Amino acid sequence: AESVGGFTGLFAALPGKSRLFRRLTALPHPALAKFPTDFLAARGGDPDPARKPSPAAAGLQASAEQWLLHHRAPTAVLVNKLGDILFVSRRTGPYLEPAAGKANWNLFAMVRPSLRPGVTKVFQQARVSVGGGACRRVVLMKDARHVEVAVEYLLEPIALRGLAMVEFTDVPAPAAPLPRRGGKAVTSRARVHQLEQALRAARDDLQNTRDVMLVSQQDLKSLNEELQSTNEELQSSNEELTTSKEEMQSLNEELQTVNVELQAKVDELGAASNDMKNLLNSTEIATVFLDNGLRVRRFTEQAQKLFKFIPGDIGRPVTDLANDLLYPEMVADARDTLRTLVPLDLPVETRSGRWYAMRLMPYRTAENRIEGVVITFTDITTAKKLEAELRARMGATS
Repeated sequence: AESVGGFTGLFAALPGKSRLFRRLTALPHPALAKFPTDFLAARGGDPDPARKPSPAAAGLQASAEQWLLHHRAPTAVLVNKLGDILFVSRRTGPYLEPAAGKANWNLFAMVRPSLRPGVTKVFQQARVSVGGGACRRVVLMKDARHVEVAVEYLLEPIALRGLAMVEFTDVPAPAAPLPRRGGKAVTSRARVHQLEQALRAARDDLQNTRDVMLVSQQDLKSLNEELQSTNEELQSSNEELTTSKEEMQSLNEELQTVNVELQAKVDELGAASNDMKNLLNSTEIATVFLDNGLRVRRFTEQAQKLFKFIPGDIGRPVTDLANDLLYPEMVADARDTLRTLVPLDLPVETRSGRWYAMRLMPYRTAENRIEGVVITFTDITTAKKLEAELRARMGATS
């Protein structure tokens, strides 16, 4: 009647087992989250195919049942290193009970209060022991039952490696001393025996508490060392960030200095540009600057009398702009000047009857690179008129 049935036998007799099982599958352990649900078939009908057990959960259950069969099928629970219950064998009601409040499938939360100190101690002993196993006899005070608790960390099979099997076995109570004649003496000896048992139990509980405190102290010490290491790393990162901040501040100061210098250069260039513009305008020489593609780069105010320039013409080809010159060969001569680098001087007449001395010359940079041509127009109308008058007088006298 108490064969190894695992969760199938445990939940088959529980009302509302589907809801409880859904709570169990919500536990964080990956093996428990995928535990088999084939006990639902006992309710009739085919089980939900979407809730069929996974191969990993089925393997864990089969391995646990096989291990229990080889070890006389005791009343036992399979737990992980934190005490979370993953598998239950046979009836564990005399030893475990659900804790009040939110569902908690942890061994130390479910074990009965009279067994909790002994179970905690034997669990800690098994965890730190070399062989991975320990046992201790404790007393369930409610019905004076003597229970032997054994904890073994499993290495085989592979599916159970790293998990612990906690066994509960009822053992006979130690025989009480036989009463002797003597009345009060017998009663006194029985009382002394009871007090000695209570003293031994108190000493065992005290030793158990000390062992638990030592293990907790070691864990806290290890955690403290990890926290100190983390603190040192954070301090190192903080120092690096402080150093980076200082470097960024230094770089920012350098950039500000460079920015001030560049602003001073910009102001100087602006002043030089203004000076050059005023100089060109004061000479009353019409000047046009073209790049290598004969696109307009700059022009003076006097050039607007010869070309229909507007500020938006910067960058446009000079061939696209109308002019007042009677000089269709200007573009061809500009290309020849770019090719030969030989300046060209000749007089040019406008449609309005004015004359200009035109000069075509290459545009040279400070690095002696050719980057276009410069065309200047100097008004020689007065000179041309005087020349025409002199020729007319000379022709009249002759």
